[in-house]
Amino acid sequence: MMPFPGGIEAASNGTLVLSAVAAALYLMMVRRPPSYRRTAVKTASVALLGVLVLVAGGPTLLAAALVLSALGDLFLAEDGDRAFVSGLAAFLSAHLVYVALFGMAGGGGEAIAAEPVRLAGAVIILLFAAGMFHRLRPALPRHLVLPVGLYVAAIMAMGLTAVTLPSLAVIAGAVLFIVSDAVLAAGRFLIPADSPRQALVAPAVWVSYYVAQVAITLGFLLDR
Repeated sequence: MMPFPGGIEAASNGTLVLSAVAAALYLMMVRRPPSYRRTAVKTASVALLGVLVLVAGGPTLLAAALVLSALGDLFLAEDGDRAFVSGLAAFLSAHLVYVALFGMAGGGGEAIAAEPVRLAGAVIILLFAAGMFHRLRPALPRHLVLPVGLYVAAIMAMGLTAVTLPSLAVIAGAVLFIVSDAVLAAGRFLIPADSPRQALVAPAVWVSYYVAQVAITLGFLLDR
């Protein structure tokens, strides 16, 4: 059963299916060395979600956040500090767009203060973000301390604004996005390169990240 009216031939459903196929293909390649094919399917996975938003008449800010995320995927498909910093900048921009989108669609601080569950969620996000940066800080090269600090602040703001939204799918997506970023950071800076746990990092990051983007996208498009 398709989430949008019509069958798989409908533009919205077809675009979502193409995105999912690209994501599945990338999952099979996630541990391979960088290549044009690997980069293409990774970038297409979330870029197609941006196309879906436009096809379905969703918020322009949502499409912009997804396109910026796809740009981040493009950069992070390569190895090295330069690619990492470029990807960090693209995802920082995506998170700031999400903050603007969630802030306009959500209930603000009043929504958090009015419901204990939302307040508890906001506190957990604050503590998790602070703890994550505290844990990362000693392992970061000096030139990455400020960029990573800004990024942690941005994902914290994204999570806090998501908690004010009525859509549980979007809230779940925001939480998964934070988890994905935390696993990525741990794999890059905290887990030794020769650790057997490194084999789990890339698949875990990709699955949690892609599901997060799908949940946010469908949460906005279907809960209207």
